[in-house]
Amino acid sequence: MRAKWFAVVTLMCFQVGCAARQGSTYSDLFIPDGEAIYERPLEEVWPEVRQFFTENKLPFKEDKGSLVLETDWRQEFGGSKISSFWHRYMVLGKRETPTKSKLWIIRITKSSSTALSPPGREIDWGPSRVVGGRLGHGDRVEDVNAGSGSVSSDPMLSVEDWEARIAAPRGENSFYAGSGQGSRDLVMEWRVFRSIAPKLMKEENAPKPVQVATTPSANPGAEAMAFECGLPILGLGKQVKPGGTLLLGEMHGTQEVPRFVAQASCQVAVAGMPVTVGLELPLESQTRVGAFLESAGVEEDWLKLMEAPFWRSPYPDGRSSEAVANMLEQLRQLRSRGLDVDVFVFDHPTMQGQARENAMAATVRHHVESGPQRFHIVLSGNIHSRTKKGLPWDKSFRPMGLVLKDELDSVVALDMAYNSGSAWICAVDRNGAKDRLDCGIREAKGRDNGDRFFVHTWGGTNDDGYHGVFYVGAVNAAAPAVHKGLGRPGAGDNSLSPLEEAEPQVASVR
Repeated sequence: MRAKWFAVVTLMCFQVGCAARQGSTYSDLFIPDGEAIYERPLEEVWPEVRQFFTENKLPFKEDKGSLVLETDWRQEFGGSKISSFWHRYMVLGKRETPTKSKLWIIRITKSSSTALSPPGREIDWGPSRVVGGRLGHGDRVEDVNAGSGSVSSDPMLSVEDWEARIAAPRGENSFYAGSGQGSRDLVMEWRVFRSIAPKLMKEENAPKPVQVATTPSANPGAEAMAFECGLPILGLGKQVKPGGTLLLGEMHGTQEVPRFVAQASCQVAVAGMPVTVGLELPLESQTRVGAFLESAGVEEDWLKLMEAPFWRSPYPDGRSSEAVANMLEQLRQLRSRGLDVDVFVFDHPTMQGQARENAMAATVRHHVESGPQRFHIVLSGNIHSRTKKGLPWDKSFRPMGLVLKDELDSVVALDMAYNSGSAWICAVDRNGAKDRLDCGIREAKGRDNGDRFFVHTWGGTNDDGYHGVFYVGAVNAAAPAVHKGLGRPGAGDNSLSPLEEAEPQVASVR
């Protein structure tokens, strides 16, 4: 059964000759719109596929009889100690004709979070021709270990049947496998193609493999395959350019937004563009944040970062969440491995109203103008990032985004879009107490637009001044970092500092 990933098969110009014409403009930030077709039989292509993964230090297991291989798990962001996401590739060789072939590369994402595991979707990911388990004992499935790479001896689904399953994807070509998400990775398919296709051509004018650019300050050995940045974010590449500023307006207190920022930063930096992340943290935190980025990330470094009063606020509004702290660690990991990634903070919490917006805008503008060759990702609450004047309670209000739009050459503002879930939110006290916030886990209602992270712009702005949205899928609440102690978030050992609270507080319902 033929795959139905693309409705129009005329995109088969994506063969060796067509790929050569695209070589000069290729970037891993752009999602290819067609399949890579090899003008060689699959049996000639497969040895080069094996060599590619060997040379790029991606160990794999192989089922030689069916031309399928599966790589070992890799953690996101260079093996961060706190990363809860792992990835592996499953590569399937496919015959188009007796003389043409292609690869399907499925990126499998696994998380320690059970929130990513809808019940009833346990699928085995083994490298053999079968997917599933052995039936017995009253039709009970045995020997199924979703995401572990183990396989059972008796088939339930052949590769051909599996092709039909993958051809009916959920969301953006996605489906779940246990606690992981499996998605076809076209960027990786073309990455492999551009590396091995020239070796397969007999002509002397064969196109050369495209090398990923590195920044002047980057480690010369830092290549794309050395980093695990997660599944490519759809639409991100269209926004990335030197001097560009991408304003992300978020709902504070989710796990997903900090991960989106870390993944976006990783993907931009790996593609060769220096990237700076701006965070709505108090300005006095800049020294600690900068020192942490340059540190080894040991327990003592975490203590120095988190000794600021900001992390222990009695009203943690989501900006001081464990997810934000973990994002700083992930960005530190990227920087420590040679990628040109930087971070600055820009909040002026002692100011109020318009004065605060002006001060935040001035800080952001200073960093953008100081790095005209860098791409800036600026994360803030979704009121600050608007580029239109006025709020329902203040018609003269000029948000930070509007001030920046008037002062910088390239500003794109995106509102957060998400599927339903939960978030750690601080709201006005429900008992009506003055000067008091009620903080905790609350329901967040959104709209389901699939499982893939993506960026989408409209070609104009809406009533709030947003040019589009960045979508993060279903959201899960991120508790304040202090709930994990003042050491490394996620450590769980509570070795140096006592927990202020054993468990996150759930917002009361009155």
